[in-house]
Amino acid sequence: MDTSPPLIGVTLDCEPPCPPQRGGYSRYPWYALRCNYMEAVTAAGGLPVGLPHDAAQAAAMVARLDGLIVTGGAFDIAPDLYDGGDAHPTVTTKSTRTTAELALVEAALRMGRPILGICGGEQLLAVALGGTLIQHIPDTITAPLPHEQPNPRHEAGHEVTIVPGTRLAHITRATRMAVNSSHHQAIATPGRAIVSAVAPDGVIEAVELPGHPFCIGVQWHPEFGISAGDRLLFDALIDASRHTE
Repeated sequence: MDTSPPLIGVTLDCEPPCPPQRGGYSRYPWYALRCNYMEAVTAAGGLPVGLPHDAAQAAAMVARLDGLIVTGGAFDIAPDLYDGGDAHPTVTTKSTRTTAELALVEAALRMGRPILGICGGEQLLAVALGGTLIQHIPDTITAPLPHEQPNPRHEAGHEVTIVPGTRLAHITRATRMAVNSSHHQAIATPGRAIVSAVAPDGVIEAVELPGHPFCIGVQWHPEFGISAGDRLLFDALIDASRHTE
């Protein structure tokens, strides 16, 4: 029996050159990721590894992995990827990152690898499954919550209601969860996925793909471990990844 920790690919963010003398990290392009993504994987028993933005190598990378996490970031998915029309003035994109992450998700879906999409990763997962996005919540949702919460991200911003009978409900053992919130876009339609959690204002907060070994996207950031359900979500991802063939 193989007792080694499952290898979990974690997508990275990317930043343009900015010399240290101007307050940046490097005069060359660089990758970045908050430490708590990796720490959450390790705490759940996985072995995390960062994934570069190389769409051509995506299938080869996924073939070596036992599971995949698509992280969030301060950018948006281009609306032409889901027939969303003209981009809203608030939309900013990182095309190289999105192209690479989309290739990783598509490969993981084909190969049956467990997938966890977080925040923007949830939105990308929905798009990969044929869904569409709300480009700017305040323009679409009546009386929306402050989904860009003013308090720190390690604190809760609002609650979500978890849909009974979903895999998310089974994993978290909860009907409601307190979550953080850091997004101005959201899923409009989930494509082949089903909705597994919603915010009080109706914004979709989680989706999942029935029939897949593990394919869940959450709009919040469970790597902060605000609720018990956050840790259980990582535990479930790692458990599913132990059974990758």
